[in-house]
Amino acid sequence: MLTGAGLPETGPKPEVKPGDKQVEQQTEDPANIDVAPKPQPKPDTQPETAAPDTASPDVPKPDTKPGEKTTEGDQPAPSSDTSGKDAAAPKREVQGPNLPNKNLPDKQTLEAQHLTIEPESEADHSECVKELQSLGVVFTDLSRIDDGNGCGIDKPIKVTEALPGIKLKPDGVFRCPVALALARWMKGTVIPAAAIAAADQGRITTINQASSYICRLRNSAETGKISEHARGNAVDIASFSFEKGEDIAVKPRREDSTLIGAFQRTVSAAGCLYFTTVLDPESDAAHETHFHLDVLERKGGYRYCH
Repeated sequence: MLTGAGLPETGPKPEVKPGDKQVEQQTEDPANIDVAPKPQPKPDTQPETAAPDTASPDVPKPDTKPGEKTTEGDQPAPSSDTSGKDAAAPKREVQGPNLPNKNLPDKQTLEAQHLTIEPESEADHSECVKELQSLGVVFTDLSRIDDGNGCGIDKPIKVTEALPGIKLKPDGVFRCPVALALARWMKGTVIPAAAIAAADQGRITTINQASSYICRLRNSAETGKISEHARGNAVDIASFSFEKGEDIAVKPRREDSTLIGAFQRTVSAAGCLYFTTVLDPESDAAHETHFHLDVLERKGGYRYCH
């Protein structure tokens, strides 16, 4: 061991390592310290919403694609593109659900819609008449009906018996396809179902109808779409009369657990096999006392039955 050796009064200074914040702060020139830049005023012509989508990653984008229809009013959904001057406050379309368009049929009177009577094919009418005759439907041809504003029937008929021995009271005036659908529905469903549900009442003798041809809007409203009754495409059935017993009236029977309740639900459901529209007492308050049956033709053969 060396006895003459001694320790220096001060030790060596540590080397400055890259990334050592403490040392960098001690040796850094204050003049080189970064100062946050002051925000520049935005030009008036550039809205906030013109920023790229990455500036607001947490804002959910709508699932609806531009051009798709919404569930309210069937209007095209707004585009998700937020670029442009009006992107921050998009203007609503006049046709939107909250700003009704007075030019839409549901806002117009019958007179304002300027409708015309739909023409019927002579060949189709002749074929339909042959079908009625083969089923034994009792009817007479009528002259063309034109009550104006689209109300009328090009080739109307008046039916007195829907099938042999089954009267239609009062007589029904409509197009041939309505009479044909009514006869097939009665023969294929109503008569067999009644034979089970009301076997002790004998056969059906009368169909009591509440409405056939009449010039009006749907549900007799002051504005809206024209009724299929005004086109000769519909008939309303209020009740059925039998040889014996009481009439079977059409009324709310969803919770009716009797055979009569089953009868009404059966003939209502089966009506969609023959008619394109079936509205029964369960559909709405306007149809609590009858079946509405019509032959409105829709795209793709779509049928509405409730």
